[in-house]
Parts: sequence; structure tokens; C-alpha cells
Amino acid sequence: MHDASVEASGESAEYFARHKVECLARLGIGPETSLLDYGCGIGNLTCQLSPRYADVQGFDPSLESLKIARERAPQAKFTNDPAELPDARFGAAVLAGVLHHVPPAERPALLSTVAQKLAPGGRLVVFEHNPYNPLTRRAVAACPFDDDAILLSPREVKRLLAATGLAEVRQSFVLFFPRQLAALRPLEPHLGWLFLGAQTMTIATRS
Repeated sequence: MHDASVEASGESAEYFARHKVECLARLGIGPETSLLDYGCGIGNLTCQLSPRYADVQGFDPSLESLKIARERAPQAKFTNDPAELPDARFGAAVLAGVLHHVPPAERPALLSTVAQKLAPGGRLVVFEHNPYNPLTRRAVAACPFDDDAILLSPREVKRLLAATGLAEVRQSFVLFFPRQLAALRPLEPHLGWLFLGAQTMTIATRS
């Protein structure tokens, strides 16, 4: 279903997961970093992370999803209980397309939980759909498991991370070119300021 919803991009769900791994590498999050994939679902991102990082843990409330994730990323550890994730443990945590599935009133508490899992100096990286991109809105509308989605504006994502008490909040736009224009993708790291990217990448640090 995910592949069908992003068909207009000419890419699969796997491409978007690999892109996020590349973004983490550009941020200097090295393979020695202990990494938390929070809201990992069936492991689309986790199975891309686990060959590259020595310590990857995934959290998702769905036991059915975690069963699939464990099969796809056997090197990673998984849990459906946030209390089983040690506090002050992770060098980085990733929320990839998670917040738009969380009711707005519950988002601050979720982010506070994730922030507690970060070690001092650890970074939280949040990828979210950009509602200002028309192809993104089309993909969300076409995706059956996005029927509960409430998209966040870029400003809202930044505000939420700042309210969590995390420092150095910064944001870039990512994913500008469909497969037909793949030759232009090397330009994307220089276009983070341009609000037309399909997604936002927002980073904050635990002091």
C-alpha cells in the first residue's frame, strides 16, 4: 500500500527509507551511534539502519507490526513497551512519519518520552510530510493507512521540539526530485532552505 501511494515519485518505500539513512550520515551520526527507531512499524527504516549501525533498537505499540520487523531486521532489538527503553541511552532517535499519526494533544508527551531516552548530546531527528508540497498531499490522500493523518506544518514541528526542552532546533526540507529528475538529486543537500521539499527533517539536541 505504501509503494502504491508513492507511485508518482517513481520510487518505492525502500528508497525513502534509504534516503533517511543518508540524511543521518550527512548529519554526522556515525555507525558507532546507538540508535532508536521510535514508531518503527514493520521495520521499513529499521532494516536499512541495522546493517549500518551496531546498536539499533525499534519501538512500536503494535505487536503484529513488530513480528514483521523482527523478521526483516534480525540484528535489531524491538519492544512495544517504552519503559523497556533505557533512559539517557541513545546517541540518536528517529521519528520517521510518526507524529502525523499521533493525536495533536498527545504529541508533546510522546516527544518528552523520546527525549528522555537520549543520552546527553544525543540528537532527535524527526521526518514529517510537508503539507505545502502538493505531491505529498496526494500521496497521503491515496494511502489507506494515512486515513487518520493530521499533517504538521514545518513551524509546528519546530515548536513541538523546542517545547520539549531540546536545544539547537533546526530544520531542513528534503526530497525534491522524483525519479524522472534523479540526475538533479545531488543538489538536494543544498536546497534545505526551499519549502517545496516533500518532507521536513527537524533536528534537536539533548543538552
